[in-house]
Amino acid sequence: MGIAKQIAANKKNWDDRVPIHVGSTNYDLTGFIADPALIRPVIEFASKELGDVRGKSLLHLQCHIGTDTLSWARLGADVTGLDFSPKAIAAAKKLSREAKTPGRFVVSDVYAAPSVLRKRYDVVYTGVGALCWLPDIRKWARVVARCLKLGGVFYVHDVHPIALAASDNLGPEGPRFANPYFEVPKAVMYDDPKTYAGDGVLKHPRSYEWNHGLGEMVTALIDAGLTLEWLREHRELSWVRWPGMVEKRPGWWVLPKGAVDVPLEFSIKATKVVRR
Repeated sequence: MGIAKQIAANKKNWDDRVPIHVGSTNYDLTGFIADPALIRPVIEFASKELGDVRGKSLLHLQCHIGTDTLSWARLGADVTGLDFSPKAIAAAKKLSREAKTPGRFVVSDVYAAPSVLRKRYDVVYTGVGALCWLPDIRKWARVVARCLKLGGVFYVHDVHPIALAASDNLGPEGPRFANPYFEVPKAVMYDDPKTYAGDGVLKHPRSYEWNHGLGEMVTALIDAGLTLEWLREHRELSWVRWPGMVEKRPGWWVLPKGAVDVPLEFSIKATKVVRR
């Protein structure tokens, strides 16, 4: 199956997830609407690393149903969220209205973002669980650069490729590897009728993912005209990757005692210094 058909299958898969996620306690849209000061935990973490976004235009690539995007809005940013799922964008727009938190939401494939948006931003943000759905990391980096103003900042916080290369079963010493660490043309296929948040069965359970090595990501961003400010690796994970993980603090999990010490998430901050 070609990449276009794989992405089309992923789109159907993510469309199916939307109503389940909207009704889940994990996303807790009711609480988000009721409390105008509520910020999603991953955005609390990201904001400490990224810094003040008040008054800045911010583009969130692969925004899903908008909870993280609107958390940035509550921190003072002028936000735009982009996602390839029409159902996700419809849910994000509804959440924006009901939460009385302004944000613009656009349906688009990530790779088409520059031509669809026709705008450059002070900040481009990519969050947890996003990059594995993209087949070409170098093309993605060029999109990031084209969407940034000169002097603008890019920030990504995502699952570490080591965690994604591991199997779904955690051994007594820690992760065991089953998938490619580096980007390869062949996607890893999954058939899973369940999703990570909420109860429900997906009508389209098949999905395809691609991993990207940390060096590949950094090099792609540099080649696209960005200057790396820092790269950080983190021992905590913002979701339960394996059964048996231990909740260290609300919303953050670590490997169990005795497991080998490996990074589970990473974050990168970079600045656009070349006009492209």
